[in-house]
Amino acid sequence: MTKPASDANVPAGSPCIATAMRKASRRLSQLYDDALAPTGLRSTQFAILAELASFTDGPPSMVELAEALVTDRSSLGHNLRPLERDGLVALEASEEDRRRRHVVLTTKGRAALKAGVLRWQIAQDRFHEVFGAAEAARLRATLLRVAHNERLATLKG
Repeated sequence: MTKPASDANVPAGSPCIATAMRKASRRLSQLYDDALAPTGLRSTQFAILAELASFTDGPPSMVELAEALVTDRSSLGHNLRPLERDGLVALEASEEDRRRRHVVLTTKGRAALKAGVLRWQIAQDRFHEVFGAAEAARLRATLLRVAHNERLATLKG
């Protein structure tokens, strides 16, 4: 079992949670982007494809996918454009409401996701090796609690 990295060499830095989170996010993006580079996917693109594959009741609407990714519709649209251009996703009008668009994972997108999973696992394994599997599981659980806590989205309410 691998021990987590020592905190002795970690600078104290700002007391700001958001700053620490952004720094950690950038570091992890570097790790996952490096692992995924041979597939041509970036970690943000891989996350979108993986989220799309998790929908079992049919393709999600733009709003549903944005909510699942904890992002706004505008940012999602920006991130979907290269995936759509490369044929990994398609936007299709809803049968019920033609103004509503669904994001569909294409056959090419499923193949890219499958190729990416092997590379993603390399990054996962590295994180567990460096940080420790138990600590990684606790961190993931904490981050998901933060991501899905609506009270942290705004000071209102």
